[in-house]
Amino acid sequence: MTVAKVTPRGAERWVRGHPWIYRSEVPDASDEPGLVRVEDVRGKFLGQALHSPSSEIRLRLLERSERTIDAAWWRERIAQAASRRQSIDATAYRVVHAEGDALPSLVVDRYDRWLVIQLLSAGLETMRDQIIGALVEVLKPGGILVRNDVPVRRREGLTLVPELVHGTVPEEVEVREGPVRYLAAPWHGQKTGAFLDQRPNRLLAGDLMMPGGRALDCFTYHGSFALHLARQATHVLALDSSHEALERGAANAALNARANIEWREANVPETLRQMERARERFDAIVLDPPAFAKSRASVPDALRGYREINLRALRLLAPGGFLLTASCSFHVRLPQFLGMLSEAAGDSGRAVVLEQILGQGEDHPEVLTIPETGYLKGAVLRAVSG
Repeated sequence: MTVAKVTPRGAERWVRGHPWIYRSEVPDASDEPGLVRVEDVRGKFLGQALHSPSSEIRLRLLERSERTIDAAWWRERIAQAASRRQSIDATAYRVVHAEGDALPSLVVDRYDRWLVIQLLSAGLETMRDQIIGALVEVLKPGGILVRNDVPVRRREGLTLVPELVHGTVPEEVEVREGPVRYLAAPWHGQKTGAFLDQRPNRLLAGDLMMPGGRALDCFTYHGSFALHLARQATHVLALDSSHEALERGAANAALNARANIEWREANVPETLRQMERARERFDAIVLDPPAFAKSRASVPDALRGYREINLRALRLLAPGGFLLTASCSFHVRLPQFLGMLSEAAGDSGRAVVLEQILGQGEDHPEVLTIPETGYLKGAVLRAVSG
């Protein structure tokens, strides 16, 4: 095994619980990707890491001891991650959440009997065969699809072509989330086939919905929130700008025998303004937009965008109605998100109560010392007057 030397600053990051060491903190390392032994400048052993020579993140901590990282090691780590998900009431969820499960740059999502995985660093790519072998042995899937079509792989000097590496994986997979079923698209859907991180919040929305009410689901995509709201609502209006996404949502509604969802192709911000002018009212509203902030520099504009849609939504709530609102922008941190909601509530002219702060499901663990493992934040607000 080759040796990578790191500066005291890089070593300190590992001591404080963050697994990354950056290029500027690695004065001496090989030009080849793979597993390396990491030492400080005096030769003291620090751990074993995945080495990505083309990446700004040069080293990712994999093992603090000198234990051999072999097939047995991967089987043990994957089995530990899977055991932490045993109580999940769904057939689609994340089995390995990269750094959140101490397996940096590895994502493994389960869709019923099939797995969709992502290998997000050049160092990890060199261990592909061991990883796939461990997944087959531990999880016994019907097939494994590697979704390599992720931009971060380009920065690692890796290909972006999806690849079937075990068995077969269908174009569509019917999965269950609590009492709701939906069709995931492992080959071509967003993320690895569906948005799995909002699973507990979708279940919550369905539980909060009062029987007989009217609901609005904004940025509905394939209708996952709408399907849960429809369990109790008399009528759900689902909005999205994508005609294709709405067609998939309608197929999911048919799968659940739900005829009380109206699918409307629309620009959500503009439609919210029109509804406000028309004095429409809803007993429940969900705002689950795509990431408004793609970088730290775009945060101010993103916060203005989030404030605008949340302000309109609050004004559309019937007295006693709730708003479940979220942001998946990593660069918008929770205090900023809550501050934006406070501004929107103040401008809405309504008395608004913060009932819950929301985050990711237990299958997307957020490690406090690794902020990159957490990106999803949300809240449940309730209008108590007006």
